Amino acid sequence: MDFGLNLRNKTAQPKKMTDNQSSYRQIFKATSLFGGVQVVGILISVIRSKFVAVFLGTTGVGILSLFQSTTNLIGTLTSLGIDTSAVRDISEANGTNDTKRIARVITIFRRWIWVTGLLGTVLTFCMAPLLSKWTFGNREYTMAFIWLSSTFLLGSLSTGQITLLHGLQKLKQMAKANIAGAVFGLLFSIPLYYKYGIKGIVPTMILTTLTALIISWRYSHNIKIEKATISLKETLSGGLGMVKLGILITLSSSINLLVSYLVNIFISRTGNLGDVGLYQAGWNITNKYVGLVFTAMVVDYFPRLSKINNDNLKVSEVVNQQSEIAILILSPILILLLSTTPIVISILYTKEFLPVVTFIEWVVLGILFRALAWTLGFIPLAKGDAKLYFWKEFLSSMIILTSNLAGYYLGGLEGLGISFALSNFLIFFFMQWICRHKYDFHFSYEFRKIFIFHFLLCLLAFLITYRLGFPWAYASGAIFFLIIGWHSWKTLDNKINLKQLMIDILKKKKNNK
Repeated sequence: MDFGLNLRNKTAQPKKMTDNQSSYRQIFKATSLFGGVQVVGILISVIRSKFVAVFLGTTGVGILSLFQSTTNLIGTLTSLGIDTSAVRDISEANGTNDTKRIARVITIFRRWIWVTGLLGTVLTFCMAPLLSKWTFGNREYTMAFIWLSSTFLLGSLSTGQITLLHGLQKLKQMAKANIAGAVFGLLFSIPLYYKYGIKGIVPTMILTTLTALIISWRYSHNIKIEKATISLKETLSGGLGMVKLGILITLSSSINLLVSYLVNIFISRTGNLGDVGLYQAGWNITNKYVGLVFTAMVVDYFPRLSKINNDNLKVSEVVNQQSEIAILILSPILILLLSTTPIVISILYTKEFLPVVTFIEWVVLGILFRALAWTLGFIPLAKGDAKLYFWKEFLSSMIILTSNLAGYYLGGLEGLGISFALSNFLIFFFMQWICRHKYDFHFSYEFRKIFIFHFLLCLLAFLITYRLGFPWAYASGAIFFLIIGWHSWKTLDNKINLKQLMIDILKKKKNNK
């Protein structure tokens, strides 16, 4: 009797989580949270695209695309990349728990956000006639660009609020702000497009940006920050570090956009426009499956890495943990995509796009290496090593460009897929070499075991799909999906007590009701 009572008392006490388990759980929860946000964003994007196509027609969609591409380019250039670089500085300051340092960094950042926003607004306002001429071939849209110039200040302030939430790791508020912004943007845009058609494009873009600002302010204004008295000189000198790193981030992004542009041009000149469409469709499909995982992970990963950027041992620990979670989540998704590609293409596009199947198969094979190169790539960024970050991005882009051009020239769309797998394999080893020699980084034995097992299963699924075709791929894919899904579940459960986490989440939701 007493033995039974003692046993119940012992089991009733929850086990105390280790630091490792807590860290793994934080990574998993953040990835799950923002994975859900990305899914909602994708659904809203699909709904919006449908209404835009119905209410605006092909001409209106073309005009909207030109406005968006032009404003996105100007916004990227005039932001100076400060919205990304500031996440590092705010996270690093937040990690010290020094309230004065946190207040100083945030105050400087907020002032620079006004500067970059006004820069975009003034530049667009003054260049409106030229932008209309360059974009549409005439000056009929000059007034439209003058009105749209206001979106740069509004957008910059909105981005500043989201960056603040990101840097301070207020992830739930950030997720709510992103979802609310997307939902209200959709609700406001549909009536305007319905009533005004093409004439509603500019008002909708302005109203959507204003709505995003109001919502981001709603979720960030309760954050208490000490007042910091900082002179203009201190603001300029204090923001130079953000700007220096931000400009290199902007240049890196511009190089990536240029590489994508050159590949498209090469395909259209060497092959045909049909191959360009297939190539873009293949990218869109893989990004829909995998992109949401990458985007979700970066929200939590980059700030946490920035907090401990001066401790190489802790950096190695966080990178290994992030890499493990990435592989465990991505592998089942990749095998599912690998074995259902024709079905996915038929749903999202038409049977006319089925020739892109082989391209996607090779891309899937290279994504695991891309994930690892991606996790390693944030180390120099978190450490503020701007030059190294730029040069590794530049060299990676050159590897991708040369391999893609050679791949398409030698093997068409399948050659492009092979080049993706090969280039990401090379970039992974390139990044591993840099991080080992520069930061004394090594992948743990535990991670290597997980990666080898998952990669071999993905490779086997690829070989069956590639050699035997899709009647066999459906059956083998289902088997491999169950095996790798079970292994991912068991591994995650051992690391973060996944079952208990699910129970805790359900209990919390029930109590909130």
